[in-house]
Amino acid sequence: MGVLRIILTVIYILICIALVILVLMQEGKAAGLGAISGAAETYWGKNKGRSMEGKLVKITTGLAVGFMLLAVVLNLTIF
Repeated sequence: MGVLRIILTVIYILICIALVILVLMQEGKAAGLGAISGAAETYWGKNKGRSMEGKLVKITTGLAVGFMLLAVVLNLTIF
């Protein structure tokens, strides 16, 4: 069982690194900029899921779920 724990730990570390990189790649969502951008925000708001930013959000969400699940599994005393 020690080999499985090592493999899961390596995957966990890779997910951690990927999460840090993806979060840093995403655009900031400053509180005051929503009112300044105006009409441009309505077009990009409709197509947000198809844009690169939308894909980054989906990937980040999936990796975060994997991060949480692996954290729970690695803390079990089965291994």
